[in-house]
Amino acid sequence: MRVTTERDRCVGSGQCAMLSPEVFDQDDEGLVTVLQEEPADELREGVLQAADLCPSRSIRVHG
Repeated sequence: MRVTTERDRCVGSGQCAMLSPEVFDQDDEGLVTVLQEEPADELREGVLQAADLCPSRSIRVHG
């Protein structure tokens, strides 16, 4: 699995960082940052939930 984001679409809700803090964080502007582009399989559920609940649909999960 590989995780990418479209920061220009991010609205800074922070859902991703709350649901999967090992993979996502927010920068000083409140926008999403990816901490692990290729997270371990045990983090998959949280990453998929974060992507699904992202209000701006700025998170992409590949593979």
